[in-house]
Amino acid sequence: MKSIVQEILKQYPTAGHDSLIPILQSVQEKLGFLSEESVTEVSKFLKMPTSKIFGVATFYNQFRFNQPGKYHIQLCRGTACHVLGSATVLDEVEKQLKVKAGQTTRDKLFSLEVVACIGACGLAPVISINGEFHAKVTSDSIKSVLEDYRKREEQQ
Repeated sequence: MKSIVQEILKQYPTAGHDSLIPILQSVQEKLGFLSEESVTEVSKFLKMPTSKIFGVATFYNQFRFNQPGKYHIQLCRGTACHVLGSATVLDEVEKQLKVKAGQTTRDKLFSLEVVACIGACGLAPVISINGEFHAKVTSDSIKSVLEDYRKREEQQ
């Protein structure tokens, strides 16, 4: 992990504090999340306290601090999805996976993220799993969606 972060930092030879967000975005793009180790490396490189970096990173919803699962679920909670029942879908996903939003299952198969809007209001309520959209999900239909992904995993 350290070598990956070092390669990213080489792309910012004259970086100052104003490069923090682009650097964090690059790290997350490569690693899938911001680990404590990666933040420490960025801290040393930019000569900034890690607490300041975590402060900035936690301010923005785009940054994750847990490694995402193999199947990353983004559950939309935008207005259309909310009105059409995404809260009950969220409850069911959390129940089925035994995780809360922002967490990854113990087997690292699924991670769950709640997003403000996916931009697919006509499909509401909608979830995205690794970029694959599932439209008009309900608390009943989400069970079979998750089971399909589990079956995919068993077949590999």
